[in-house]
Amino acid sequence: MSLSNKVLLITGAGGGLGGTAALALAGQGAQIILLDKSIPKLEKVYDAIVAAGGPEPVMYPFDLAGASEAQYEEMAEAIAQRYGVLHGVLHAAVEFSAYSPIANYKTKDWGHALNVNLSAPFLLCRVLLPLLQRSEHASIVFISDSSARKVQAYSGAYGVAKIALEGFAGILAAELEAGQKIRVNTLVPGPVDSPLRKRAYPAEDKTRLPSMISLNPLYVYLFSDASIGNTGQIIDAQTFKP
Repeated sequence: MSLSNKVLLITGAGGGLGGTAALALAGQGAQIILLDKSIPKLEKVYDAIVAAGGPEPVMYPFDLAGASEAQYEEMAEAIAQRYGVLHGVLHAAVEFSAYSPIANYKTKDWGHALNVNLSAPFLLCRVLLPLLQRSEHASIVFISDSSARKVQAYSGAYGVAKIALEGFAGILAAELEAGQKIRVNTLVPGPVDSPLRKRAYPAEDKTRLPSMISLNPLYVYLFSDASIGNTGQIIDAQTFKP
């Protein structure tokens, strides 16, 4: 499933799932825009893509929580000037520190988590939709968590954001379905050996978990033409077969 000539933006591209996805998608020929607030992490993923022989990616340092609305619009304009089109967005950025009871939450921490996990995906979608509309077929993929359906105690602002994110993805998919150009899906990775999993369950034996690269076929499928027509879905990586 070649992704040659497709321009894809990945948020949280310096992180575990985002970086792994960037390598997988670039390996299929996609031109990747790496977005993350950490320049050293971006450089590490950039070097890995180039070393693997993928198309040279573009690094875009960006603080999803701290950026203004105008800066989001400037980012979209920069992508428009360089590429003229966008074929997909993977929302892989995440803010999670630890499980905590609601009673212990500070207002600042609550707002920050909601900004990264919910408000940023909304703003990105809003400013990037015109670019996505320019492609014949485009794909938006949100990464969620099984806690969104279990309503897990102590998941706090992270859990609230994931519940809302799945609702947002469903609404967006319904709005865009008639145009038959942009498909919108939510990917639930399930338990994988990721940095987020290590923070959430530090005592867990990670050797029993699938590696992050086990998700690679799903990333490729969701951004390839093979997934055209599949929209508004919540995809469980543990059971879904591309």
